[in-house]
Amino acid sequence: MQKIVRLIVVGITCVVCGAAWGSSGDPQIKTDDLWYPGELSCSTFERLFKTQAELYERATGRTVSSDEDKALASWYWRNLHYWHGEEGKCDLFGKGFKNTDWNRDYWGGLFADGFGLCGTTHAQWNGEMEALLGHCRSRSVGVSGHNSFEVFLTGGAYGTGKWALLDHDISTAIFAPDGSRLLSIAEIVPQIGTLKDPMFKPERQRGWRVSGLEDGDAGGVYTSNQSAEYLAGYAGPPPMVHLRPGETLRRYLKPGLEDGKTFVFWGMNYNAKGVPGPERSRSWVNQPERMYQTTKGTAHVVGQARYANAVYTYRPRFDDESYKAGVVSEGDQQVTFEFRSPYVIGCTPANDSKWGIYDAGGTNGLIVSGKAEAPLSVSVDQGKTWSDPKYGTADLTDRVKGHNQYLLRIGAPAKQLQGSGLTIRTVCQANVATIPHLHDGVNKVTFESSGLAHTSAGPALGQAEAHVIEGKMGSKMVTLELAAPRGEKAVRVYAASWQSSGAPPAPVKYKIEYSTDGGKSWASVVSDWQITRREPEPADFWSQSFAWGEAELKGVAGPVRVRFRNDGGKTYRKVEAHLAYRVSNPSPTTVRFAWTDGNGKIRTVEHVYPAAGPVDASWSVDAGQKVATQWVEFAVE
Repeated sequence: MQKIVRLIVVGITCVVCGAAWGSSGDPQIKTDDLWYPGELSCSTFERLFKTQAELYERATGRTVSSDEDKALASWYWRNLHYWHGEEGKCDLFGKGFKNTDWNRDYWGGLFADGFGLCGTTHAQWNGEMEALLGHCRSRSVGVSGHNSFEVFLTGGAYGTGKWALLDHDISTAIFAPDGSRLLSIAEIVPQIGTLKDPMFKPERQRGWRVSGLEDGDAGGVYTSNQSAEYLAGYAGPPPMVHLRPGETLRRYLKPGLEDGKTFVFWGMNYNAKGVPGPERSRSWVNQPERMYQTTKGTAHVVGQARYANAVYTYRPRFDDESYKAGVVSEGDQQVTFEFRSPYVIGCTPANDSKWGIYDAGGTNGLIVSGKAEAPLSVSVDQGKTWSDPKYGTADLTDRVKGHNQYLLRIGAPAKQLQGSGLTIRTVCQANVATIPHLHDGVNKVTFESSGLAHTSAGPALGQAEAHVIEGKMGSKMVTLELAAPRGEKAVRVYAASWQSSGAPPAPVKYKIEYSTDGGKSWASVVSDWQITRREPEPADFWSQSFAWGEAELKGVAGPVRVRFRNDGGKTYRKVEAHLAYRVSNPSPTTVRFAWTDGNGKIRTVEHVYPAAGPVDASWSVDAGQKVATQWVEFAVE
């Protein structure tokens, strides 16, 4: 443990532990909106699959019991919650934003972006399909100028198993001419001249239009079957929010924040209709009721889908020591706060270029203000390196943008910060489709809080390297060690590895293990993880893959080791590990909604939920008519 402390908290004389200050761990809500109820409906795979089944059955009248219906229900839901767009990259490997890779984590992509290029979204979707259908029963597939997706279905017309195209990026699934089953890309390519036509036996499609976004999509890409990517993405830890005393999280459903003109985002700047940031003109997002049984594409509507924002405002209180709920370490010369979010920190770019987010001069992602005359520094690699100190009101956006976590070090003791009015404002990008929406009339609101929070070694390489105690990145074995902050007890471990796997994939077995006794004994997170290849296959392959998993822990207050190894000498490009820990002394959570009604006036309402208790569905909100949700807020007083 001493090695980890030395790396993470350089120059710190006291590590905070034994927390007794209340906070809100993992507050979540959902409404009874038919299309966009919010995070409590989709923040775990169990919740997600239940929501997908209910939506699919309501729309189609079919029960979700077969592989085919499960896969179609997933595809339908993703069409309504994720759109094609060019997302910003995280500096995963410490080589700059332009020398990295796309985010391939399912939960990060779904909650922080809600949009991505065809290769990104289909890579991420492997994480969901692994949970829905089983091991290696999905793959990303390279076709002509596009990255598509297939699932391996069994039962009924699929017998012991057949590949089937499910492409949500261009909203396309193609049934056989007799309507008996979904076809694979290999089967579609020779018949594309006929199958690309939405008017060819439309009844065979069961209400799912070929080229649902635009008529020419399928015919332009399914002319070749070039490459397969097995396990091209993964599912990291599910999204959780941890709010400390004096902290709020307000999520805006439209770009612009509170003044309507402060645009903070993490993606390509289309500047469509004068609104900076990512957008999509053709998408089922924000018009979900039109997709099933549609007789035409989505139509071109500028700004049909855009990004949302998640704004954290934290005012730690130094007079009653509740600030300690957000501190990872402090001493007589500094206090260091942590920040972690399921959303990605954005910026207001310094210029109007398409990729201005990557240029120096970004603002509004992280602003620290107050009257304290103390140096401020941030670290995005767990304390290995720190930004140059700034004083007074400081905009630290450039150092943290594109990440979902940071450490903030204030060069003064807590006693000196009393009365300073210290305020830490972090603005993230979020997916509008996972934020709770209000509908016309009476809304039933459901609240749940697991009381958990996350601490992470990753996903960026530098964040994980700070926790390496054996081996190294780029080798065939590496071990991380991390612990829950403030002496809290870890109850679950999540881990993922990104490795070289060969083209075609070699028959290698990958292992992920954990130890809670300093390496004396080990238990499995992933045992003998191996790529399962299934015919027919294209001629080429992606030479990398992921392995991932999770395991329950029994309230571990000390360090947890996570070891990655394999039996084929394959090297690890990157690994990551995360702990879910139980928050001590949970606090009540205030939930607020703001919306406009038919009169165009903003209305607000709030409800306070107790610190602990079962799922609470007692609150109802009569929103009136012509409702447009503006923002949703969590607050801990």
